[in-house]
Amino acid sequence: MPTTPSELLADFWAELERRTEGAVRTDPYSRVLYSTDASIYRVMPQGVFFPRHADDVQAAVELAARYRLPLTMRGAGTSLAGQAVNSGLILDASRHMNQILEVNAQEKWARVQPGVVLDDLNARLKPLGLQYGPDPASGNRATLGGIVSNNSTGAHSIVYGMTADHVLRASVVLSDGTATAFGPVEASRLPRLAERKGREGEIYRRLPTILSRNEAAIRAGTPRHWRRCGGYNLDRLIGDDPLNPAKLVCGAEGTLAALTDITLRLVERPKHTALGIIHFDAMRPALEAVPHLLETGPSAIELMDNLGLTLCRKVPEYARLLTFLDGEPDTILIIEFTGDTEAEARGKLDALFAFLRQHRIGVTCVRAESPEAQARVWKVRKVGLGLLMSIKGDHKPIPFIEDCAVPVEHLAEYIHRIEDFCRSLEVRVAYYAHASAGCLHVRPLLNLKEAEQAGKMKAIARAAADLVAEYGGAFSSEHGDGRARSWLNEHFYGPDLYNAFRQVKTLFDPDDILNPGIIVNAGPMDENLRYGAAYRVIPLKEHLDFSADMGFHRAVEMCNGAGVCRKGNDTMCPSFMVTREEEHSTRGRANLLRAAFSGALPPEEFTSPRMFEAFDLCVECKACKAECPSSVDMTKIKTEFLAHYYEAHPVPLRARLFAHIAALSRLASGPLAPLANWTLRNGLIRWGLERGLGIDRRRELPPFARQPFTAWFKRRTPPADAAERKTVVLFNDTFNTYNHPQVAIAAVEVLEAAGFRVVLPGHRCCGRPMISKGLVNAARAAAAQTVARLIPFVRQGFPIVGLEPSCISALRDDYFALLPGDSRVAEVAAATLSFEEFIAAQADDPAFHLPLGDGPARILLHGHCHQKALIGTEAAHKTLSLLPNAQVTEVDSGCCGMAGAFGYEAEHHDISLAMAERRLLPAVRRADNGSVIVAAGTSCRQQIWHGTRREALHPAQVLRRALKQGA
Repeated sequence: MPTTPSELLADFWAELERRTEGAVRTDPYSRVLYSTDASIYRVMPQGVFFPRHADDVQAAVELAARYRLPLTMRGAGTSLAGQAVNSGLILDASRHMNQILEVNAQEKWARVQPGVVLDDLNARLKPLGLQYGPDPASGNRATLGGIVSNNSTGAHSIVYGMTADHVLRASVVLSDGTATAFGPVEASRLPRLAERKGREGEIYRRLPTILSRNEAAIRAGTPRHWRRCGGYNLDRLIGDDPLNPAKLVCGAEGTLAALTDITLRLVERPKHTALGIIHFDAMRPALEAVPHLLETGPSAIELMDNLGLTLCRKVPEYARLLTFLDGEPDTILIIEFTGDTEAEARGKLDALFAFLRQHRIGVTCVRAESPEAQARVWKVRKVGLGLLMSIKGDHKPIPFIEDCAVPVEHLAEYIHRIEDFCRSLEVRVAYYAHASAGCLHVRPLLNLKEAEQAGKMKAIARAAADLVAEYGGAFSSEHGDGRARSWLNEHFYGPDLYNAFRQVKTLFDPDDILNPGIIVNAGPMDENLRYGAAYRVIPLKEHLDFSADMGFHRAVEMCNGAGVCRKGNDTMCPSFMVTREEEHSTRGRANLLRAAFSGALPPEEFTSPRMFEAFDLCVECKACKAECPSSVDMTKIKTEFLAHYYEAHPVPLRARLFAHIAALSRLASGPLAPLANWTLRNGLIRWGLERGLGIDRRRELPPFARQPFTAWFKRRTPPADAAERKTVVLFNDTFNTYNHPQVAIAAVEVLEAAGFRVVLPGHRCCGRPMISKGLVNAARAAAAQTVARLIPFVRQGFPIVGLEPSCISALRDDYFALLPGDSRVAEVAAATLSFEEFIAAQADDPAFHLPLGDGPARILLHGHCHQKALIGTEAAHKTLSLLPNAQVTEVDSGCCGMAGAFGYEAEHHDISLAMAERRLLPAVRRADNGSVIVAAGTSCRQQIWHGTRREALHPAQVLRRALKQGA
């Protein structure tokens, strides 16, 4: 492997910066961020480069060759085998080289830069009735450069095959810095191309010879199974078709050339689809059924086993999606059919049911025919890997034989034999994935922090390779060789074919510059492990309870690098969506923390200002708790980090003020409200607040109420029959008490109109602002006081109904970490409901009556982050749908960006609005004046007002306005 003397590195970086427009980073934090991918490996690079265009890539490769510095191109870093990490220069193409350059709908092809995310391409193609065929589960964040480099496929591989079947051309930079384009080359053109200078001419001169001399080895050694991506695609270059080196670059894992753009064949989108979810009481009969089920002509058959389904039930975001399960099956097969019409797709599904009855396959089968139902199924299936990685503790389902594929008729036997081998080593196994293609992702559960377990990994890998070879299968079938499997390539393919691979590598990259150690000339598979036998963590005194995670460091280690936080939809991770900076993703923050407490960064970095910067843009939306399949709770992790940080650094006055906003609000509301509001509107004072405290003067601070909600509540006349009514405890939060009492008043009047007696708990602050600022001791005291106030009501059977989602989440989630061992916390959490949840639940009671008249015809709903993470917005839809003729549309808005105090802080103002401008604010502006904007979160309503000057209402206010007169 090439090495660059340290004294030359400074010259390299200087010349790279001078010759390119992209950013160069060599600081320790950037290097740590790019030292891991979604695999079990960690390799510290020398630096990271963010090319802006093809010329930047060419300059980087040319300089890397001159300075003999290894170079690895990278997209989203979702590689499972370790091919996106290396010791030299990492080129991140996802930041800037992410443009769809050209789409030809008539000829069905698209030309894209390597950083384009697959789902973004398909979104562009959808109106044209087209799509890119192969669909890896990571398609919502995986880039096409990585997909091509791995020769990836996905759930529909029995229809669309491999990526190499769809690569038409590729623009590349060769290892000497030569830029060229690869595509089909007729034999008559080869002599002319062979006359070109440099590496390009050498390739056209020698590649045909290598292919002809090794043709017998290629034909004999290439796996017979069509689903293969290991080694080099030499088999695709022999035969009668024109020579196309682009097919060779595809699947080369960045070892032969650097991609700058790719031309891909497109396919027509299926017009209609239908799913059947077949339930089994064991996995073996499910696997044995697959060859028979293929007779029904499906477009996909996917498997989820008992472990994956069980883990899915534990993650709120995905548990809510399991509407397609009937009971608790051990294993399910998801089988899909397509048709040109809805009737055709449904007819194929009907035929499946008849087939199942005839052959007595499965216990039952559930239909999923609507787009919404099918989306739920596929979302659950695609998070299978992350769900498996959410297993607590040091034993994890490790990816190293998960890519094996065998002919489907041998699948059940192969799985049985590999499971027996693992069992002989006392190793458990987990499964998921592509049953229709004979690729069941097998994940042995190992603790690689123990050397003995790493030895078992090597033994299992070799056994799997031998079994796969016996069945004529492929050792790598979609995830590539990488560091996990390259070491076995000579053993698996045989010396003759492996020698041909080495000849190709030497031809394209004689100095071994491009992603060295991958496919050929690999090191041991247990080298450079992220968690190896030498892995140690510094001792930490935890402020929050992490016992369920087996410690704070293991909570951080739950991040396996799959990069779901880099997706561009849903809510996680809002700061990354705006900045596109790896350190502002959940994965990035986890990597940095782990590096600090495990020695990759100096231990003092754990509480350094630089680490604080990495966490500063985390808006604590809790989306990771719900959407990260591995359940990495970065909101909780940030609170713990801040607690440690403020042990080493003074707590800023601004943080203290925001943390204790409840006490300040009590003082400033009531008689002092006019003075307080005048003060906050005064331009000079706002300028002073910005200069002195960093509270942005462009933001209008929420006004204080002349009559707080609590004062109104005391003065109001309760219903005459209040004593005879069922009691509801309204948890009046700070904001809807002292700033926006109209919300709490509306809630009371709606609840009373529905026949309930409303009482207040008399608490002070739930502690949410203190939790957000990392003031754990103050938050714990607030939590204890709140629980003490609520528990007498709870034990009388009274529900606790909250209005503010962030306060509700404190009661239902955060208190468990603040007050471990206090059994009252679980009681309070179980009794706490959002206003919408309570109304929606009551609506199911035939005796429930809420006298509503006509409300708004159109409602645009935005869900608060904590609401979406812990509760979901279904109850809000149901509650608002009680309004006669109301049409409720939810904005796919992600996070509003206000996040409590975050949006008021001067250094965050712009990024706060940028988060809102992604989807929320444009959707609000597009809504006609007859639409009512609804948001339960105080921060969300403020952000909408600041960004659009449109008033947003709490659901309680919408119902209150629709109450019939005299109700």
